[in-house]
Amino acid sequence: MVTINGEALDAGGKTLADYLAEAGYEQNRIAVERNGEIVPKASYGETRLQDGDVVEVVNFVGGG
Repeated sequence: MVTINGEALDAGGKTLADYLAEAGYEQNRIAVERNGEIVPKASYGETRLQDGDVVEVVNFVGGG
């Protein structure tokens, strides 16, 4: 299980890019932290989620 934004999910083995696409995130409007470290956007397709990972996805919201 991978903990994503506080929720345990069966996402082990997926790439970060695959998870984000399945979850409906727009990659140009988010930042991702995995196990306490920011994941560069260029690495999303290469970063494979593993059981025990803790991931936080922050969605940027504009407004004024």
